[in-house]
Amino acid sequence: MNKLRSLYIGLMSGTSLDGIDAVLAELGSDGETNLIRSVSAPFTPELRKALFELQSPGPNEIHRENQAANALAISYAQTIQQLLTQSELTPSDIKAIGAHGQTIRHQADLPHQLAYTHQTLNAALLAELTGIEVIADFRSRDLAAGGHGAPLVPAFHQQQFGSGQNIAVLNLGGIANLTLLPINGEVTGFDCGPGNILMDAWISDQQGHAFDRNGLWASQGKVHPILLNKMLSDTFFTKAPPKSTGRDDFHLTWLQQQIGSDNIHAEDVQASLLHLTVHSALQALKCYAPQTQKLIICGGGARNGMLLEAFKTYSAALFNNNLKIVTSDVLGVDPQLVEALAFAWLAWAHKEKRPANLPAVTGAKGPRILGACYPA
Repeated sequence: MNKLRSLYIGLMSGTSLDGIDAVLAELGSDGETNLIRSVSAPFTPELRKALFELQSPGPNEIHRENQAANALAISYAQTIQQLLTQSELTPSDIKAIGAHGQTIRHQADLPHQLAYTHQTLNAALLAELTGIEVIADFRSRDLAAGGHGAPLVPAFHQQQFGSGQNIAVLNLGGIANLTLLPINGEVTGFDCGPGNILMDAWISDQQGHAFDRNGLWASQGKVHPILLNKMLSDTFFTKAPPKSTGRDDFHLTWLQQQIGSDNIHAEDVQASLLHLTVHSALQALKCYAPQTQKLIICGGGARNGMLLEAFKTYSAALFNNNLKIVTSDVLGVDPQLVEALAFAWLAWAHKEKRPANLPAVTGAKGPRILGACYPA
């Protein structure tokens, strides 16, 4: 392998708490990012449980969080070792690791200088275990500059997917976020609501499954219009960008409050949650970028066939069949790996001392170099 290339590793473990995506990427001098290899690894049940419990206040949080941060670093390091072994590389071949960590709090709507976001990870331990420089804590610098610290992927989307069309990119992770890439005008983006997070929470609560594979359970139910409209009336959906959200806003207790005392079949709730994701994303797109010609869907939700069909059906009515919907597969990028690639790119931007936030997206005062460095 040509060692003159700049090789970076990107790590992503998202709001869905399903596991780790690790990518090996080649970065060009202009930031062009090419995927070389990837490895995905599920969380152990113990780590998933520990991270999930940290999403809500509880006893002895400092100790429990630090133990989870250590365990996450160890899991990251093991996944990286698999990636290096399969690629026949050594740590010295890698310029840096871009590590997102696991979000356990996101309070971006608090007054400036009181707002915070926290992604747990012992980045120093990760650097020690891998022998590779680690760039982590990407969101805090943007918050310090008055931004939301999220979403961070629009700058990467611009670099990877921008073209001569009015394009939007929809990342369907636990949370859904939109990037708007107009032919004329500045790039914008924002979190538009839940992606998979509520569907995952509901099927876990009702059936003990981590997720609704291919939307099979949702397909057995019918949309409950009253519940759907009640959920869509949440103030988050009418809030103007910049805006961001997370498990702090959309969680099982929130859903149970929406259901209230209504006697709704469990599968109908799941179908309604699927349509909540679809309607909130497409209505936001219609409101802020009605001229969009192509919507590129990425993230784990791109693998949910029922969800994709619902997007196509609703978009045909909302956009009069003028919106083409594709997954990032057609552009040669596995939808599940887009965010991990973005964090490889963010590590590159840090090393190159290039600002990587977009103030029009996050609301920050200006461009900022993101991330904190932990040398090998």
